[in-house]
Amino acid sequence: MHSDYCNNGHIVESHTLRTLTMKLPAFLRLSPTQMPYLLLSPFVILFVVFGMFPVLFSLYLAFQTWDPTAGLKAMEYVGWGNFSFVLQDEWFWKSLKTTLWLALVSGVPQHLAAIPLAYFIHASFKRLRNGVVGVYFLPYITSSVAIAILFSSLFSTDYGLINAVFEVLRELPVIAWLVPAQAVDWLNNPDAIKPAISLIVFWRYVGFNLVLYLAALQTIPPDLYEAARMDGASRLQQFFYITLPSLKPMIFFGVTLSVIGGLQLFEEPFILLVGGRGGTDQAGMTTAMYAYRMAFDFNDFGAASAMSWCLFIVVAVMTWTINRMFRQRHA
Repeated sequence: MHSDYCNNGHIVESHTLRTLTMKLPAFLRLSPTQMPYLLLSPFVILFVVFGMFPVLFSLYLAFQTWDPTAGLKAMEYVGWGNFSFVLQDEWFWKSLKTTLWLALVSGVPQHLAAIPLAYFIHASFKRLRNGVVGVYFLPYITSSVAIAILFSSLFSTDYGLINAVFEVLRELPVIAWLVPAQAVDWLNNPDAIKPAISLIVFWRYVGFNLVLYLAALQTIPPDLYEAARMDGASRLQQFFYITLPSLKPMIFFGVTLSVIGGLQLFEEPFILLVGGRGGTDQAGMTTAMYAYRMAFDFNDFGAASAMSWCLFIVVAVMTWTINRMFRQRHA
């Protein structure tokens, strides 16, 4: 009887749907095979307009010289001239070195801190785990402008908290030699700008990697740890012989994201260093910032597009290299 009711209900529902469809205009009556395309069309349209078109247009623009104020008709084909200019530009190579330095110094410590921290939280916290993880994840979802304002105060030469801590540490004879002899001008000293930016990037993204590794830890079967404890393995041995090998896929994923994000670094140095010019001697100017300046300060969109594609090649090569390294170690 229940089956008859379900069948009757299905018939009524189909009849109602057919009746509503018949009331629609002819151009809106779609067959079941056409309906999925209609439902997917908003995403496809948005992707083509705001995703695919800008990428293809930038590739086309990389082979043109163009003054946008003169309109599209002002484009002039220059072949590989923009790429030749970029590869001979000293500022480009300097910005690329800065970008690689920041990606390495801020990226590697993120994972060195996030992996053991995730393991500690996973093993030590049960009920309070979500709250603790939320505290670490909070910097990742915080506004870049708010972060820049916060660290501008922390890095202040005269009233910053970091220099205040250094002043206290200089009074301790044991570690006084590790602390700068005087207050550091973090945002104007070329030697201090890159470490300051690296600290901000580390602080902001270590929580994101923590969430990744914590999610991966929850997929490891508890039986492995139980068997290891029965064999007399210590907590440290469990970490090195069970946890780390099980985290290899997530480590590869996290490191890849860090490399891509580090090579595309823009927001933190652009907002922290007033004017978006990379600070003193362009010490904090990344390649993404230089491409932005090339387009909007120097009004050379062709060279900026060529620079962006050169950066894309660097990102692709770095990603491929990391992939090969992980595959060889896994094999």
